[in-house]
Amino acid sequence: MAATVKETISNLLDKLQGKGESGLLEPFPEEIAQLREQYEKAGQGHVFTFFDGLNSAEKAQLFQQLSTFDPIRVNELADVALHPPEVPASGKASLEPLPQTATASILDSHPALKQWYDEGLQLIAESRVAVVLMAGGQGTRLGSSAPKGCFDIGLPSRKSLFQIQAERIAKVQLLAEKSFGKKAVVPWYVMTSGPTHKPTEEFFQQHKYFGLDESNVHFFEQGVLPCISNEGKILLESKSRVAVAPDGNGGIYQALLTSGVREDMRKRGIKHIHTYCVDNCLVKVADPVFIGFAASKDVDIATKVVRKRNATESVGLILQKNGRPDVVEYSEIDKETAEAKDPAQPDILKFRAANIVNHYYSFRFLESIEAWSHKLPHHVARKKIPCVNIETGETIKPEKSNGIKLEQFVFDVFPLTPLKNFACIEVRREDEFSPLKNARGTGEDDPDTSKRDIMQQGQRWIEQAGGIIITEGENSGVEVSPLISYGDEGLEFLKGKEIKAPAVIEKEQN
Repeated sequence: MAATVKETISNLLDKLQGKGESGLLEPFPEEIAQLREQYEKAGQGHVFTFFDGLNSAEKAQLFQQLSTFDPIRVNELADVALHPPEVPASGKASLEPLPQTATASILDSHPALKQWYDEGLQLIAESRVAVVLMAGGQGTRLGSSAPKGCFDIGLPSRKSLFQIQAERIAKVQLLAEKSFGKKAVVPWYVMTSGPTHKPTEEFFQQHKYFGLDESNVHFFEQGVLPCISNEGKILLESKSRVAVAPDGNGGIYQALLTSGVREDMRKRGIKHIHTYCVDNCLVKVADPVFIGFAASKDVDIATKVVRKRNATESVGLILQKNGRPDVVEYSEIDKETAEAKDPAQPDILKFRAANIVNHYYSFRFLESIEAWSHKLPHHVARKKIPCVNIETGETIKPEKSNGIKLEQFVFDVFPLTPLKNFACIEVRREDEFSPLKNARGTGEDDPDTSKRDIMQQGQRWIEQAGGIIITEGENSGVEVSPLISYGDEGLEFLKGKEIKAPAVIEKEQN
């Protein structure tokens, strides 16, 4: 009986407070009036068109959502996006490769490799290194509604991208501990988006964090921005919800700040951060060589690149533009520039540093986010955005672009960085870059090519260690678990042994 009375009182209080099924409290009339006035002054008062007819839960939902945006700031962004400033006709941008002092390449076995590796591994052993994973994308183009990191590319082990990367963290921690006798911790900060946040957390929980300590895995969500009509008006997805879109991978900086991740890094004493995209199955997570390279140069930002295959490959290039580090898209480079040869090495391209979104940041740089984050530009993506007709209340499913989504790019911060604080290292594509972008059967950047690249890498490692791979027909390649080898080390036990492909090496064999 007591429980029934308690439930009744609770239900009455909810009604009095306007609490709906969402658990949100309906705002007070004064709060609504204040927020409505704010939007009306900005010329965006139409977002309240249907407000009075909503139920308590819907009112609470819309109020909370609108409270997270600054309509004046939205107007400013929309104005720049819809009416971009004219580029002065005089003067073509000056493009040059990064200076040699800021670059290195491991393609020809750089003499400092061992030094960088040891320095990076020591920093890992001292728990000074963190990893930030950009994992906001869904596998829609792969035929899956799950987060892309959950995707199984078809390896013999059936491991997901998340598991492969988690095991690389676990292995590099062990390597550091073995070399320096200290228990190493590499905290992993996983940036999700609205649609992927909960499924990502649940996936990690179901798989017991892939053997990592749960306390060292943190999930945080990138921000969203309202979708804007071609007339600069905020679009409503429904009568009680604004149409929004993730703010792009460049939203990582603000998200690090607002989520508390930066503060957590500070408390842990983190000094070096590795950041990458989830779709690269070959990524060397917390790579000691990369960390050691950047730390030895004492830079704020460093980036990995692979060599552009040819002049027509559709990749962005990392270079210096008007004396500043930058990324220039292939569509922005004319044919003559794209085909130019390196005067010092006439057999290779002058502009060849292909961007793979694999970056290093010093923590001191992230400490200054407030000083420069507002300077990052917003880019326009014109889209078909389902929305509500303000006059009729009907949902519109447009057949052509009716609005824009605003996003930032993670590399927009490069031009804000002095050249002396920026560095770039060229790595082998076959060992470090195999993105998953397309549906199976596409033949390029798809699950089959991702699987192939991991299997071929494993086969190379085993053959280098003296193992013998037996192949029949088209069956080739060996999957080497990251828990066995991080980057081709520790495979001596396979010397002289025959392995029938395809195969997976999950543990040392007698």
